[in-house]
Amino acid sequence: MHPGFRMRLGILPKDREYNRPVWIHSVSVGETISVKHLIEALRADLPQKRFVISTVTATGNKIAKAIAAEGDFVTYLPLDLSFIVRKVIDRINPSIFIITETEFWPNLIYYLSRENIPIIVVNGRISDNSFKGYLCIKSLIGPLLNRIDTFCVQTQKDADRLSALGVIRSKIKITGNMKFDIKVKDYTELKRDYTDYRMRFGLNAQDRLFIAASTHQGEEEIILSVYQRLLQEVVNIKLLIVPRHPERAAAIEKIIDKYNFSPQRISYLSSTAGSALQHVPQAPDRTAVFILDTVGQLMYFYAISDIVFVGGSLVKKGGHNILEPASLSKPMLIGPHMFNFLDITNLFLKANAVIMVRDAGELKTNIRELLRNESKMNGLGQMAKGIILKNRGATLKNKEIITKILKKIV
Repeated sequence: MHPGFRMRLGILPKDREYNRPVWIHSVSVGETISVKHLIEALRADLPQKRFVISTVTATGNKIAKAIAAEGDFVTYLPLDLSFIVRKVIDRINPSIFIITETEFWPNLIYYLSRENIPIIVVNGRISDNSFKGYLCIKSLIGPLLNRIDTFCVQTQKDADRLSALGVIRSKIKITGNMKFDIKVKDYTELKRDYTDYRMRFGLNAQDRLFIAASTHQGEEEIILSVYQRLLQEVVNIKLLIVPRHPERAAAIEKIIDKYNFSPQRISYLSSTAGSALQHVPQAPDRTAVFILDTVGQLMYFYAISDIVFVGGSLVKKGGHNILEPASLSKPMLIGPHMFNFLDITNLFLKANAVIMVRDAGELKTNIRELLRNESKMNGLGQMAKGIILKNRGATLKNKEIITKILKKIV
């Protein structure tokens, strides 16, 4: 039986001591990354505390393991069945339970509340679709939500929606979006200088690296058709495809072959899997198209990129996080389907800090224009970075609220 499934069934290590930890739950990769700095801030205030970090997805679990320190425990959220939930909560006995964004599990919330374990939501948000659905069951969802002690939400709109669902207003605090608090120095203070890393990726001073990040099925064909046409006009460009799901690497290799390029997996090019950026050799030829098939290294490659397309947006997947490349002042392009990041996307579009394209033709045209206009490319990146700087601070606000509660318990 897969260990993740065992954990979802409530089967935990028998000899494990938890010592009333801080339990933080995040659904997947983006949410897990956003809590990294919150955990670091809480450690600084409460160094004696240990953390349990739970996720639902395997990729989120891998990121959580990279965040965890000695003495912490990374697990999967138990299935929301009352007998499993009771077993796990009694075993771990957390001092507080922190939920990131919008994860409302009825049995979990009910039992935590019954055991007087404080429940805090951080980075809380209520999407358009969720709000419509919750309104239909307001009489049921309202009492459940009021079992949560504090909601630290991203925007006034989220606060208003919770209030409309019946949440007591005093429970709601607007603290902002922790994803804006990404620490750029974590990725830019590398062991070697910027030029050396580009050379190790096969880039000379004139070359431009185009990253298509978090791509889904159907997008790689669009990206490769655009890249093929761009090479007819721009010879000094290289492409790195970063699939949202690294296990799709083999399928992407076949697509790359179909376009008569040479697929190159970063994991195969690396002499050490855990430090790919330091070991990627000079590309063998100009037909190489790279695939990042490992987890946790995208920001390093963003750091040496020149233009970034963020995927899940040319197909109807709802888009992915644009804040990471924005924090590195990278000019970005997205497709029209960004409904999972609607508020952030609108913020960037209003400030002309990202370019939205509808199809392959617009993607190609805009990349070509950016490559021919370095001042426009730099200006787009600087506008994006400016939005990041303007919206920082949510992590500190959330940390102070959580610490205050924990100190009362301790």
